[in-house]
Amino acid sequence: MHRTSFLLALLAAPLLTLAQPAFGGRPFGLSAPKHGLPAPVLVTMPEVDMAARMAEDALHAQQGRPGPARFGTVHETAFDLRHHGSWHAGPNGMRIWQLALHCPGAVAVGVTFTEFRIPEGVRVFLYDPQGPYRGGFTAASAPGIHSLGTLPLAGSTVVVEVQEPASAAGLTRLTIGEVVHAYRDPFGGAKGFGDSGACNINVICPDGDPWRDQIRSVALIMAGGGSCTGQLLNNCAEDGTPYFLTANHCVSGSTANWVFVFNWDSPTCTPTNNAPDNQTVAGSTLLVNDPGTDVALLELSAAPPDSFNVFYSGWDNSGAFPDSVVGIHHPRGDIKKISCDLDPPVQATFGNPPAQCWQIQTWEHGTTEPGSSGSGIWDQNKRLVGQLFGGQADCSNSVNDYYGRFDLSWPLLEPHLGSCGSTMDGWDPNGTVPSTNDAAVTAIFDLPEQLCGLDSIAPYVTLKNNGTAALTSATLLVSVDASPPASLPWNGLLQPGQTMNVPIGILPVTNGTHTLTVASSLPNGLPDGNPANDGSSEEFLVAFPAQDVAITLTLDAWGSETTWTLTTDQGTAIDAGGPYANGVPGQEVDLSYCLGDGCYLLTIEDVAGDGMCCAYGNGGVEVLDEDGALLGGSDGTFTDLEEIPFCITGTGLPETHVSPTMRLWPNPADQRIIVECSWAERIALVDLTGRPLQVHAVPTGVARHDLELGTLAVGSYLVECSGRGMRHTVPLLIQR
Repeated sequence: MHRTSFLLALLAAPLLTLAQPAFGGRPFGLSAPKHGLPAPVLVTMPEVDMAARMAEDALHAQQGRPGPARFGTVHETAFDLRHHGSWHAGPNGMRIWQLALHCPGAVAVGVTFTEFRIPEGVRVFLYDPQGPYRGGFTAASAPGIHSLGTLPLAGSTVVVEVQEPASAAGLTRLTIGEVVHAYRDPFGGAKGFGDSGACNINVICPDGDPWRDQIRSVALIMAGGGSCTGQLLNNCAEDGTPYFLTANHCVSGSTANWVFVFNWDSPTCTPTNNAPDNQTVAGSTLLVNDPGTDVALLELSAAPPDSFNVFYSGWDNSGAFPDSVVGIHHPRGDIKKISCDLDPPVQATFGNPPAQCWQIQTWEHGTTEPGSSGSGIWDQNKRLVGQLFGGQADCSNSVNDYYGRFDLSWPLLEPHLGSCGSTMDGWDPNGTVPSTNDAAVTAIFDLPEQLCGLDSIAPYVTLKNNGTAALTSATLLVSVDASPPASLPWNGLLQPGQTMNVPIGILPVTNGTHTLTVASSLPNGLPDGNPANDGSSEEFLVAFPAQDVAITLTLDAWGSETTWTLTTDQGTAIDAGGPYANGVPGQEVDLSYCLGDGCYLLTIEDVAGDGMCCAYGNGGVEVLDEDGALLGGSDGTFTDLEEIPFCITGTGLPETHVSPTMRLWPNPADQRIIVECSWAERIALVDLTGRPLQVHAVPTGVARHDLELGTLAVGSYLVECSGRGMRHTVPLLIQR
């Protein structure tokens, strides 16, 4: 059995309906026989020589040729509701139109609706015949425009479905003008994040700490069969108009169908982990584009909502030479990265026809790749001075990148951005007026959402100076649940805008759900000028003692109708899953969880309202403890929902809290430690999720043991001695 945490399950799961603005519902075609729907009309698109296109892409990257990071071939089409597909009668007077599009050998398929005129009540879906889907899209999915681009859906076939209620019969106008045959795994549900070179640096890493605001302005652009990067720009009125800067060479045809994906950032520095891709804006208007500086200015169809927490970048149109620059981008359409050049750029021309550019001679940290096109560079004052045209840089030789000069683009941009001098600082729509003394806790990390078999935590927090004065001291207030906060003094030096990661020590915790709260106070020994940003909280679940609980779901033939959630009896989410592929009845889904003493609730839902049994197969659910005893279950005979409560008690081997001879030193450690526990039969080094990283058998009579730490990352761990019916753990901090 494997141990599964909610975080890992979330990051591994395909994002089925969250990738664009969608407004509920579900395709009838996923349960076609139940609604009497025949197979949709199938159109097969032309073959694509995928190997040749990949070779061509590799050559273009090697040559440093400007252009989006191509992942697919675009087939021009003109499929509409009157001349293609088929209409069928649905429930309650609903009319259903369907058309299946097959791209032989594709890893994903996307469509662009070049005409998208959707009356009230109409929904549009894209779905894989095996279950994953996008939608329903309505007129609100593309506000102010009458076209819509979509993110590709994994698989070689997609079905487009229109659901038209009787009140809107015959009023929908929809044309599929493009079909994207993805020969590389693009941004959709099967996205192979981590496609860019290994030298690229995730923006969550320390390199990104001084640039947190600018990072929030940058978005991935999905345009037909390729991707670029761009960023929101502030304007002189600071009124939140969603002006968006990218590169002219990224523009080919209309930008009305582009999709802009914000905040697709790895939550961890290393290794790279996936993240939700649901913060999107669909559509834009092209305001300005010019090859002379390879610049393009767009206005998004709608301002990103407050929940996206975006930032509008400042700029410098003076032409002054920066002392150093930073680039923020999506190389190869990958998760967001940051690059640093510690030297001034030089002026140069690039391209044919030549564009006036800033030349980055060498990146000291990171690089750029195709897909980074259009991304900005910011000077030492955190103001944008250009956008990427192209160059030769990659991980093997990170030299010679060329950015169109913002100062020379300015005459074209000024009518839109306004006249307010040569420099403009960025604007945070959710921000406040800076105070002199303002310390903030912006994040808590090294705190897993679930701890398995561990009874202590050792997290870090990010302390940020949001004030205008240098921060030399502060007090952190640390509490778990409703306990009185403990004071942790901090002393150091943070200039305005800088951050520092601060360990808050080892905190004992018990089995169950907890909330860690850390707040800053007394910056420089004075009252905090903005108490609203002082605190940060994280909820986590402790399983201690712990055991593995196995859950087996046996599906009927309509797995696409089945979803489930696992929570504590207090409602804390542990995991969720489904829908699944349709197929032969009896398909099993095996899950395993590390749980502590307590009661839990497994909720099974069936969107069609006919459970998992019996007309379409004898499905059901079993919940077993680690000894195979039945804790709960269902025979699948329910309608919309089945709740399965279960409890576990007496888990695991009790911890010996008083151990006569367990010590380790040094602590904190760098490369190695010595562990002393003469009574143990096993020594294990585990991370904070309970995952063993090193396990060593203890020879009889040996009291001291050397453990090498050189391959482990800086952070918090636990060392565990066990044997003779006892177990004891000691926290370990690795610092270098």
